[in-house]
Amino acid sequence: MRVVIAEDSVLLRDGLTRLLTDRGHDVVAGVGDAVALVRVVGEMAREGSMPDVVVADVRMPPTHTDEGVRAAVQLRRDHPELGVLVLSQYVEERYATELLAGSSRGVGYLLKDRVAEVREFVDAVVRVAAGGTALDPEVVAQLLGRSRKQYVLAGLTPREREVLGLMAEGRTNSAVAKQLVVSDGAVEKHVSNIFLKLGLAPSEGDHRRVLAVLTYLNS
Repeated sequence: MRVVIAEDSVLLRDGLTRLLTDRGHDVVAGVGDAVALVRVVGEMAREGSMPDVVVADVRMPPTHTDEGVRAAVQLRRDHPELGVLVLSQYVEERYATELLAGSSRGVGYLLKDRVAEVREFVDAVVRVAAGGTALDPEVVAQLLGRSRKQYVLAGLTPREREVLGLMAEGRTNSAVAKQLVVSDGAVEKHVSNIFLKLGLAPSEGDHRRVLAVLTYLNS
């Protein structure tokens, strides 16, 4: 896996690099601001050596507000095949929604505290690089908890809402079953019901899991 890391803290950037390289992945670039991130990825694209995934901080120089997520949104627009995983100190609802509003492939939003859970963090990077999703449980909980969106989920049972939240984190049916201590068949039934109630018709590929959450966010 080829990774580009964008993080203005040299200590954290070096730490992320060590976590990934120790597990056999190739960190091909590390930058400290959003402008450099967009430039480096653009240069790699022109050279035909695109990374598989970018890991970027939401807040970066010079203003430390939204430069990182703006760069992430731009990269997803310019390079749809590129996985983008953003890290944030807190759940920032507007940024999470904006990042998720585009393509349903190769996207992640994690809180920085999640980096300490090394296996989960590396698994999330790998999943996003492969075109999957990785959403922090706290992000999912906050997005699904907004009162003005509750009508979208009104038709779901409490268990279906639980399953939807775990789906949004990027978990497989088997992982959901293990978390909820139920059978794989029970989870498959819940997932089918969620798709039906949210009006998501069968389609090629396996993107309805993400679209189930995006339908809620964008309604």
